[in-house]
Amino acid sequence: VQLVESGGGLVQAGGSLRLSCAASGFIFSIYTMAWYRQAPGKQRELVASLASGGNPNYADSVKGRFAISRDNAKNTVYLQMNNLRPEDTAVYYCAAPHPAPGYWGQGTQVTVSS
Repeated sequence: VQLVESGGGLVQAGGSLRLSCAASGFIFSIYTMAWYRQAPGKQRELVASLASGGNPNYADSVKGRFAISRDNAKNTVYLQMNNLRPEDTAVYYCAAPHPAPGYWGQGTQVTVSS
């Protein structure tokens, strides 16, 4: 199983980034996919999740700014992040979290400068 994130980087506040996560080794289409993040000194938190054919769920802190989507034909999940804020700075992880322990990527760093 592999989950490979890409698209992180350094961006100014107010800017945008699009994260991608390419999955392999499991039946992607039947899994709920999610993005988590972990900032220095903080616990990992759920950012967004999306089941196949379902409605997206978002953390309150990113509602209206972030959008999760998936392409089951490409085994890929995306996270479009707009109007980024310095507090969005974190390592972002792609995951198929259920059933636990789930499948996890290595993470991609997102840094938002003020």
